[in-house]
Amino acid sequence: MTVNIQQAQDTVIKTSDLSVFYGQKQALNSVNMEIERHAVTAFIGPSGCGKSTFLRSLNRMNELIPNCRVTGSIQIDGIEVNSDAIPIEGLRQTVGMVFQRANPFFKSIFENIAFAPRFHGVKNKADLEELVEKSLRKAALWDEVKDRLHESALALSGGQQQRLCIARTIAMQPSILLLDEPASALDPISTMKIEELVVELKQEYTIVIVTHNLHQAARISDHTAFFLMGELIEKAPTSQLFTSPQDKRTEDYISGKFG
Repeated sequence: MTVNIQQAQDTVIKTSDLSVFYGQKQALNSVNMEIERHAVTAFIGPSGCGKSTFLRSLNRMNELIPNCRVTGSIQIDGIEVNSDAIPIEGLRQTVGMVFQRANPFFKSIFENIAFAPRFHGVKNKADLEELVEKSLRKAALWDEVKDRLHESALALSGGQQQRLCIARTIAMQPSILLLDEPASALDPISTMKIEELVVELKQEYTIVIVTHNLHQAARISDHTAFFLMGELIEKAPTSQLFTSPQDKRTEDYISGKFG
């Protein structure tokens, strides 16, 4: 079962007074943000500033953390994400996530892509084969693995494994992709391929990416949000934020005075 997300014109995600607590510690403090459709929005800020906490809130991954409490509102096209009426499995199909380190299943390349769709009812072999190829093509991996589909995914390079994880997420037909530092563990060439892929994928998906790499945010994002100590300091079109930030703390961070 997937969440029915209606098409809106501009804003796809809107948070209002979003706060997150881990036990007594407040990790996010009343964040208000709008995220635009079919764009790449990058979250930047020093370690522990709340950017990954915010990202995980968008598909309720924080619920997996003991003693985590979320207050405020998260809406995706007007639908309240934290409502008990929203099936969490459907939400996570609609809002797919790729983590910092590639985590392929201990299965073949083919089964990494086909496993979840099969579990959700796609049984026809031809349909599965078409879905696997389509997903791998979208992740710019098909030409590299088309003759190795039944080999172990663990035999792939780190960069290929990360693109496989993106393909695996795409196979569930999400409308939003959350990427939590997807290139931080990769070499420069693999990082470049991931960045090129992200820019291409925004034609079909809304992409939110956490990155510790300011140059990466400047290269690939349309909008950038700067977090500091659990607060959203500033969000603006990327070119504007990097050249004429409105807040002195943003200017100090991007100029390397702290972080």
